[in-house]
Amino acid sequence: MIAHMPEDQARLLRRLDSLTRSFESRAEGYDRTAAFPAEDFDELFAANLHAPTVPREYGGLGLGPLQGNAYVLWKMTRSLAAADLSLARCWEGHANSLVLIDAMASPAQKERWFRGVVERGEKWVAWSGEPKAPKGPGSESAPRFGTTVRRDGNDWIVEGTKIFATSASGANWAILLVDTTGPGGARHSDSPETVFMLACDLSDPTVSIDGSWWDPIGMRATVSHLVRFHQTRIPDANRIGEPGAYLREGWQTAFIPHYAASFLGAAEAAYEYALRYVTQQDKTGDPYVQQRVGAMAVAVETADLWLQHVADLWDRGPRAEAQLAGSRARHVVEHLAVQTVDHCIRACGARCLIRPSPVERILRDLTFYVRHDNDDHILATIGRARLGKPHDLSFYKP
Repeated sequence: MIAHMPEDQARLLRRLDSLTRSFESRAEGYDRTAAFPAEDFDELFAANLHAPTVPREYGGLGLGPLQGNAYVLWKMTRSLAAADLSLARCWEGHANSLVLIDAMASPAQKERWFRGVVERGEKWVAWSGEPKAPKGPGSESAPRFGTTVRRDGNDWIVEGTKIFATSASGANWAILLVDTTGPGGARHSDSPETVFMLACDLSDPTVSIDGSWWDPIGMRATVSHLVRFHQTRIPDANRIGEPGAYLREGWQTAFIPHYAASFLGAAEAAYEYALRYVTQQDKTGDPYVQQRVGAMAVAVETADLWLQHVADLWDRGPRAEAQLAGSRARHVVEHLAVQTVDHCIRACGARCLIRPSPVERILRDLTFYVRHDNDDHILATIGRARLGKPHDLSFYKP
C-alpha cells in the first residue's frame, strides 16, 4: 500500500490543485457548448504538468504504471475529474497514449513525439472505436462505422470512420488502432496479430471531423466526435510497436484503473459539495443526512484504498495480478461512485440538480462515462477468472 508520498510528488499534486478552481469555473461553459477544454490544457502546459507519463529522461514527470508511480498519476486524474470529468477523460486519453509510446515506440519516435509534448504542448489521444452497429434504434439503414487499412509502398492508407474519438477537435496526434482484416477496431478483432497502431498527424487535410454525431447527455466536453479518414496516408515510420502487441500484451488493462480514478474524482466532488451544502443549510443534525454523509465517507475511502492496492501491484511488478485487480477496482469504484452521487442528491435535495450546481453536471457525466464498459461483462469476466475459465481482461468479451 502507499504508506508515504515523497515531497516532490506532494508538491506536484499541490501545484495541480492550485489550478483546479480555474478548471471548475470553466467546466459549465465547456459542457453547455460541447467544447474541448483548451484553456485547461494550456494552463497544464504552462504549469509543466502536461507530460505526466513521459519519462524523466525526455523531460516529463515520469509517472504512471510503467514508471513506478501509478498512484500519483491517478491522484492527478482524480483532481481533474473533481473539477470536470470531461477534462479528466481528455487528460486520460493523452496520458495513456504517452504510456503506449513509452512502452512500444522506437527511440527515434520517442525523441520526436515526446519533444512535441514537452516543448510545444502537443496533445495525444488513442482511438479504437469502430462499433459494428449503426448509431441507434431507427437508423438500421445507416452506414456502419469502421476503417480499412492497406499497405502502399512505405505507407499505410486509412479509409473510413471512427467514433467516440475523444479530443477530436483538440488533439494534435491520434494513435489509431486499426485492423488489416477490416472494420471493427481492437475490441472486435478475431486475430490479435492483425491489429496495430499508427500515429496520425491530425492536421492532415484528409482527416475531417463530423461534430453532428456527438450530442450525448453527459461528457459533452470530451468532444468525442465522428472522425473521417479520406485515403489518409500514414508512413510506416509512424507505426508504433509490432502488429498484435497491443492485444497480445494486454495494454488496455493498464488504463482500466485509470477510468476508475476518474469515477472517484467525480464522486469526491459530489461528496465535498454535500458537506458544504448540509453545513450551510444547518442540516447536520438530521440523522438521515448523517447516514448519507457516513455512507459517502466510507465509499470514497474504500475506492481510494482499491486504487492504492492496484497501483502498488503495478509499481511492484506482478502484472497478471495487477491486471485482474484493475478490473475488480473498476467494478467496485463504479458502484461506489454512483452511490456517492446518489447519497449527495438525497442529502441535498432537488436544488442540487439545478444549474449552476455542479452536481447536475456530475450526475450526467458520471452516468454516461461508467457506460464505457458494460459492468455486467466486467463482473462476469472477474468470475470467469476466479473459476479458471478463459477470460479477456482488456475488453471483457465472453
